[in-house]
Amino acid sequence: MTARFDQGPWAAAGVQTVQPGVHRVPLPLPNDGLHAVNVYLLEDLDDDGGLVMIDGGWAIPEARKTLEEALAAIDRDPGDISHILVTHIHRDHYTHAVELRRLLGSRVYLGAGERPGLEMLDRLRSDQPVGSLRTLRAAGAGELADRIEGMDHGGYDPSVWEAPDRWLGAETLRFGDRELRVVPTPGHTKGHVVFLDERRGLLFSGDHVLPHITPSIGFELAEPGGRPLADYLDSLRLMTRYADARLLPAHGPVTDSAHSRVAELLGHHDDRLAGSLTALGEDTLDAHAVARRLTWTRRAVPFGSLNAFNQMLAVNETAAHLDVLVLREKVAVAFADGVNQYTRVR
Repeated sequence: MTARFDQGPWAAAGVQTVQPGVHRVPLPLPNDGLHAVNVYLLEDLDDDGGLVMIDGGWAIPEARKTLEEALAAIDRDPGDISHILVTHIHRDHYTHAVELRRLLGSRVYLGAGERPGLEMLDRLRSDQPVGSLRTLRAAGAGELADRIEGMDHGGYDPSVWEAPDRWLGAETLRFGDRELRVVPTPGHTKGHVVFLDERRGLLFSGDHVLPHITPSIGFELAEPGGRPLADYLDSLRLMTRYADARLLPAHGPVTDSAHSRVAELLGHHDDRLAGSLTALGEDTLDAHAVARRLTWTRRAVPFGSLNAFNQMLAVNETAAHLDVLVLREKVAVAFADGVNQYTRVR
């Protein structure tokens, strides 16, 4: 699950030049345990000398000010941003991109798998995580779902939830002499994509591969469906089919090897699968009950010590792990009275 980690130098305002023409800029987040989201500025990619920006940030005034200051530090200005490539639909990545388009005329790109979530937002006129709440109720945590639903989610602002200019599939984008391979990586969300610059050995990984934490799985705006953890594990393995690259994540510092972090994340989920099976034991339980038997975050805190939002992530992640165990025929599941009940297979 996504958990708070100590704010380090990576989150401080400023510009880190990863390599000539590639700059990392942390933009602040409001009241968020992650503190910042990295956006990346790629220079001199077309005849007009425009900038391509990877991920947009959260649409708050502080993010806009920080971005303007970072652009000035590299002798550029916001009007130079011609294209914004967004890894996924979560508000800390997407909403500022839409705002910048409205102000600057930039073109916004988003993975095609995010379309159902965006269309649901338009229908419901609410930014509540409807899909995650339904998963929560099916996990036996109806009371927790009611509490989450009753919270203030910041209000729905249709101006920052507009459709992109272009929906992306598995394809290659070309900007000047730079090619960015778009790789769909469902798991964190259904439509998450990463951008791979194979020539320069750079992976702009969004929330798919993070250096310090494991991303939440299946935190969706749209209807629940599929097996988000199974999709995520497949998406992690997919990264090893490409040559290793420097990891340029959305949260945390740039690191030298995407492959090494992928191996750690796969190992982590192997451990959590084993732990979930042990926590289930010989009982028949819903995912909420199993989650309460596990510890959470790198500090191994009990479930009851988490706030309501992180309890939701914990329960839904537990359900995702149990569903993978069902696929592996180690656990059986039965649906009764709106709740999935899991039993170990002997």
